[in-house]
Amino acid sequence: MFKDLDPILHSQLRLAVVSLLIGVREAEFTYIREKTGASSGNLSVQIQKLKDAGYIDVVKQFKDNYPQTICKITPAGVQAFEEYVKNLQTYLKT
Repeated sequence: MFKDLDPILHSQLRLAVVSLLIGVREAEFTYIREKTGASSGNLSVQIQKLKDAGYIDVVKQFKDNYPQTICKITPAGVQAFEEYVKNLQTYLKT
């Protein structure tokens, strides 16, 4: 009856990151940090977990001599998010 929820996405901060990226497809680290209110260290750890799961790609580069980190959602990330939402709805329908 109840579907399993993806443990990667079931974390509040990781879910927030993926939710942001679903809407914009890519975002800078600073944008994500501002929108989520997370600390840089915690956000870095959670982004790495999403990257390891294959849900996001992370591109590190320099812009005007400053480091820039861009996160992009992958097709696997979109699919995982959609499935997570669908499975979560089974909890709401009971």
